[in-house]
Amino acid sequence: MASANRPADPLAKGIIPTAKQALKDLFTWDQRVVVRNDYGEEHCEWQKPEPLKNPITLFAQLSLKDWLYFIVGFLAWTADAFDFHALSIQTTKLAAYYKQSNTNITTAITLTLLLRSVGAAMFGVAGDKFGRKWPMVLNMIILGLLQVATIYAATFQQFLAIRALFGLFMGGVYGNAISMALENCPVNARGLMSGILQQGYSFGYVLAACANLGVGGETNTWKIVFWIGAGFSIVIGLVRVFFPESKQFLEAQKSGSKKASGAFWAETKQMLAKEWKMCVYCIILMTWFNYYSHTSQDSYTTFMKQQKHLSSAGATRASILMKTGACVGGTILGYTSQWFGRRRMIVCAALMSSFLIPAWILPTTERGLSASGFMIQFFIQGAWGVIPIHLSELSPPAFRSSFVGITYQLGNMISSPSAQIVNAVAEATMISTSKGTKAPAYGPVMGVATAIIAIGIAVTTALGPEKKGRQFEEAGPIGANLEPVKDIETGSIDNEKEGARAIEVVEDTNVNRKDLEKA
Repeated sequence: MASANRPADPLAKGIIPTAKQALKDLFTWDQRVVVRNDYGEEHCEWQKPEPLKNPITLFAQLSLKDWLYFIVGFLAWTADAFDFHALSIQTTKLAAYYKQSNTNITTAITLTLLLRSVGAAMFGVAGDKFGRKWPMVLNMIILGLLQVATIYAATFQQFLAIRALFGLFMGGVYGNAISMALENCPVNARGLMSGILQQGYSFGYVLAACANLGVGGETNTWKIVFWIGAGFSIVIGLVRVFFPESKQFLEAQKSGSKKASGAFWAETKQMLAKEWKMCVYCIILMTWFNYYSHTSQDSYTTFMKQQKHLSSAGATRASILMKTGACVGGTILGYTSQWFGRRRMIVCAALMSSFLIPAWILPTTERGLSASGFMIQFFIQGAWGVIPIHLSELSPPAFRSSFVGITYQLGNMISSPSAQIVNAVAEATMISTSKGTKAPAYGPVMGVATAIIAIGIAVTTALGPEKKGRQFEEAGPIGANLEPVKDIETGSIDNEKEGARAIEVVEDTNVNRKDLEKA
């Protein structure tokens, strides 16, 4: 069926042409949208921005089963965040328990973030090849058990080793949770659902901070928070057992179930050869974004306690309000990106957060820090709220789980020293506080770093691609999108030549189809 939208030039090829086209599109109100026809071919059209629909109407478009998939994905991501922040918000307790500096304790955060990319690769590929269900079940249960193991770490070295192993399994959650939750959503509801889904991370922080506030400020109470996180993760893993595999994955797998196993690697090689520039771009973008969140939040509680002289309870309350702002901002800006555009929303949110930096680090009271923290995280996590659907739309359709998870976690790996850097520089630079005492310069260090990162995100996003509205639901699992080729003489499938010959067949078929259409 012919489209009523104006045709647009195809997406530019090459780094410089793509950057020029992306920057020009950023200032064009109509949006360049990638459209997929019945033959699986894609082209670009100019579409008027979709008017924002009533969120209740969008919610109603999801069936009960769609909601169940979404909620399980959201809770898995929330539990993942709870487990991670159980450490970051209790840095001073753990430093006292193991008799280490705050910087040494944040080494555990670095190790966790470093190994998350390995887990993302392992479980992301497993999710794309074998389904979302069992990789997630395994992930969540082992995460819970590693939280328990952390509690029983007798020495600081054992603590670091367990947190490194924890990072390996933590890395597998994001890709499978995001793909399972969003691949079932109607297209025009994805912006809203993406914003809500990403805030599972902030919600996990809020829950961990509430748990920390509830157990009190005594040193040994950190173990109670870890017990809560362990139970949370294991329960989510067990709940996932009772839900079926994603409908989209099952249907795609059924259609491709007879494909030879060699096609898996053939299609993977083809994707990397074709999409390596997109992979590099998304890794760079995710590196900026992970620095963005970790630099602005991991040491914020320590900043309020040591530089602003807030009590443990006061700093925790301010942290809870700060991340509440993140939940609100991520949901609202993710939702409005469906109308305003993915990249345009990220750029504006990043710039707004940079303008708020002075108001974020200068207040000296709990109320002031709570209010400014709420507002800056509204925009920081508001930009993040666009990321799940933006990455899903940029990813090769068959690689939604592995591509999203791996690029996100590689960005995490590169940004892994962020908390250590902030703590090390702050502890090496003493400043006078409002009470006339000397304290580490957490505020200035976080402020300067966040300003640089926000500008980096705005520039990188402004010059990068966007594929808003891209259809990816009907792509089969990896290996199911290349037809195996039979040997004419023997009738058998040649697995070694399958990849290259299948690509030729697909290309020839597309050429013949176009000739028929012209005729």
